[in-house]
Amino acid sequence: MKTTKAMTIRLTAEQAEALETVASVVEMPVSEVIRAAIAQHIDSQKTDPKFQDSLKARLERASHLLA
Repeated sequence: MKTTKAMTIRLTAEQAEALETVASVVEMPVSEVIRAAIAQHIDSQKTDPKFQDSLKARLERASHLLA
């Protein structure tokens, strides 16, 4: 079983209403819609060259701190 971590997000009233509407239409819990959106965003970042360059630069800076 995967461990989970509870997190809190703040949405505008409009965002919350839209999220609840989407969840209702697709017949999914709001939390599952949020998890799916996060997974999709993470997957899109994995193939984004700008993100990858930034990630590599961050890893290089971090490695210098550990040396």
